[in-house]
Amino acid sequence: MPDLILASASPRRRELLARLGIKPARVAPSDIDETPAKAELPRDYAMRMAREKAVAAADNSAFVLAGDTVVAAGRRILPKADDEATARQCLELLSGRRHRVLSAIALRSPDGSLRERLSETQVRFKRLSDDEIAAYLAGGEWHGKAGGYAIQGSAEGLIAWIAGSHSGVVGLPLFETRALLRAAGFAIG
Repeated sequence: MPDLILASASPRRRELLARLGIKPARVAPSDIDETPAKAELPRDYAMRMAREKAVAAADNSAFVLAGDTVVAAGRRILPKADDEATARQCLELLSGRRHRVLSAIALRSPDGSLRERLSETQVRFKRLSDDEIAAYLAGGEWHGKAGGYAIQGSAEGLIAWIAGSHSGVVGLPLFETRALLRAAGFAIG
């Protein structure tokens, strides 16, 4: 049975894979341009990123699993927050409203075939006060996170409602990942 390579540096994706009893043989993050194309819709962007990451880490002796998670407010793709100002803008935009989290996965098989799945989750934050936003930002969980928050941390206490895959919001939709791996012939319980 060929090994599995995870085309992601995300420790959360490794932790989520472990819940399925899978430890990747290797982690090979893909260094690709993640700039959205002009007028690219969030769903198309997420799928394209997962595909490109899987192809960039291609290895004909192993399965390569890649993923991408996008937070979208309407047609707008929210950035990964690399600074506090960006995280604040995201949280202010998401406060009291529903948004979508699109988690795309792509699996490249040793024979070169590519399979893809997408998980779409609806999330609604409570209306956030300035003090709640400041407290969340002070914790630093937002750094590097799409939409400026990490649902697996203290932000979970600010979420009023979720419909869909919690693991997808974290970064790897486990139901879809398990189905994709099984369909490709990767041995999984």
